[in-house]
Order: sequence, then C-alpha cells, then structure tokens
Amino acid sequence: METGVEPEDICQDPEYAGRLEYHGDKKKNCILKIKDLRESDSATYRFRFITDQTGGWKYVGDPGVTLSVTGLQVKVTGGHQDKTLTCSATCTLTDNPNPTYIWYKNGQRLDEPTSLQYSVNSYYSDSYSCAVKGHEDHHSPAVCVLGESCMNVTYTHQSICAMKGSTVDISCFYTHPSWHNVTEVSWFNKWETGVTKDLSQDPEYADRVEYHRQTEKDSTLRITDLRESDSTEYKFRFTTDKARWGYSFHGTTLTVTGNTA
Repeated sequence: METGVEPEDICQDPEYAGRLEYHGDKKKNCILKIKDLRESDSATYRFRFITDQTGGWKYVGDPGVTLSVTGLQVKVTGGHQDKTLTCSATCTLTDNPNPTYIWYKNGQRLDEPTSLQYSVNSYYSDSYSCAVKGHEDHHSPAVCVLGESCMNVTYTHQSICAMKGSTVDISCFYTHPSWHNVTEVSWFNKWETGVTKDLSQDPEYADRVEYHRQTEKDSTLRITDLRESDSTEYKFRFTTDKARWGYSFHGTTLTVTGNTA
C-alpha cells in the first residue's frame, strides 16, 4: 500500500460482489471470509479500524496477510509410454498441507491412488485429471498423457435457467482419437447407482427429448415443454470401440422457473 494513499474498502469493490462475509466484531475479531475464490483474488489483505477519538484515528495492520489462490494442474513426465503424473499446485494449501488426492481417468473417478503422483502405462486415448479430497468440484483440467487428441467433454454452459413450458438446448463438445469410432452417445441425469439411463428411454421425458448435432464432435440435448421437475444436472456420455467417457465431472445444471405473480 502506497504511503498517503487512502486504502480501498474491498466491500465496495464490484469484483468481490456477493463473495464477502465479515465475521468480526468491534472488539477483537477481524475475520474476513471470501467465497468462490479466483486466482485474481491473490493479493495482500490488510485490516483497518477507526476509533471515535477526535480526528478519527485510523490504524492499519501491516504487513497484512498474503493470499495465494492456486489451481491444480497435472504435469506429465517420463518416457514414451511409462509416465508419471503429478498433481501440482503453485503453493502449499494452508488449511490442508498434506492432502489426499483424487485421480480421474477419462472422466471417471479412480479408487486408487490417493497420493500426489500416479504412474501409468497409457493408451493414447487416456486423459487424466486430479483433485484434492473434499474439493472435488475444483479438479484440474484434463490432460492427454500421450498426444493431443484424447477423450474429453466440454459443456457450453455450467448452468442454465429457463421458463416452465419453454424449450431448452443443453450442449457440449467432445474429443477422441481419430482411430476411435463412436458407437453410442447419450444424455442422462441419474448416476448415483453407477448405472446411467439414457434420457431418450426415460418415461418422464417421453416425446420431450431430442438429440441434435452439427458436427461429429458436438451434441445438443433439447428438452421441450419444460417442467419444474426437470430442474437437475445433465451429463453427456459417449462410447467408442476402444473406450468410454465417465460421469464423475460436473455437467450442466438446469433450473426451470415458473411465472411469479
């Protein structure tokens, strides 16, 4: 903070709108909670208080607390086929310096391993991602172990809000090696039992579901005559003659709202 410059109250900063909670009091505590952290939040934070003395004495706590917000990345090292994957962060997690790691292969969570590194003998089609246990919603981007063209799914929107009775399109793009042939595609919204059910076969969506595509690598789920009971998360899955995409990653969450008087 520059000398003589009035500090900016981050409660007034639009970049933090809806993400700040102050849990302190006017006695001793000065706890600031920041939700939905972004890498742009990395900065030094200082607390200031003003007294009721004549002239309003202002006290700023230096040097403050430096926050580093990190995202996970999978780093790949090793030979042509025998690879070592490392779940990497740019700093040590203060609240969990020795975390348990979760690994994903082709979008499906693996039971093992739970360590920082994972050794694989991989096909060209395999993609891997990692997360810290307890923060599975914030997994790393999937990386291709060998080559650039591997299995992956990217949704156009994380969330969609639509009116009751209207029509909605939920879209995604997917990739796979050129030597794979796609044998099946499906959209679904139930997977707790480990079994996914194609929405086109679900009686609740009878005559209301259509699958569309513009290219060989995209898919759109169209739901007509929307009902409030359609509000849930939707995921896409595809199968090739050599592999299958999993269902552990988040899809698109649909919220159907009715008219309010």
